[in-house]
Amino acid sequence: MKVLMVCLGNICRSPLAEGILRHLAPDWEIDSAGTGSWHVGDPPDRRSVAVARRHGIDISDLRGRQFQTSDYDEFDRIYVMDVDNYRDVIRKARTDADKAKVQLLLDNQQSVPDPWYDDALFEPVYNMIYKACEKIINNTER
Repeated sequence: MKVLMVCLGNICRSPLAEGILRHLAPDWEIDSAGTGSWHVGDPPDRRSVAVARRHGIDISDLRGRQFQTSDYDEFDRIYVMDVDNYRDVIRKARTDADKAKVQLLLDNQQSVPDPWYDDALFEPVYNMIYKACEKIINNTER
C-alpha cells in the first residue's frame, strides 16, 4: 500500500500523519506533501516533532515537499487534512481515477485543524490523526 498525506505547508499535520502511519503500518510506503511551496526542504515544525516524540515517533528527518501531479501515479491513496487541501489536490487531477484516490483523512467531511497558530492544538491534532490512521489500516485489512 502506498499512501500520501497532504496538508498546506507539509510541516505540521501531514508529517505527523506520515510518521504515525509509518509507525502503525511499517510495511507500507508512506510519504507526505504540502499544497503550497513555502516549506519545501524544511523539517517539520518543532511542535509536531515534539508531540510525535512524546508518543515514541521520530519525524525529525522528514523534509517538506510540494504535491505534484505525478503523485497520482505513485500512490494508491491520497489523504488530505482539510477541504482547502482537498480542493487544491483535486484541481490537479487528470482523470476520474486520480480523483478517486483523494479523500479527507477524517470521516464526515471534517477537517483536521491546522495547529500552526495554536500550540495547544498539537496534541489534539496528533490524537485525531492517530485515530484516523488506525481506521485506514482497519479498513484496508478487510
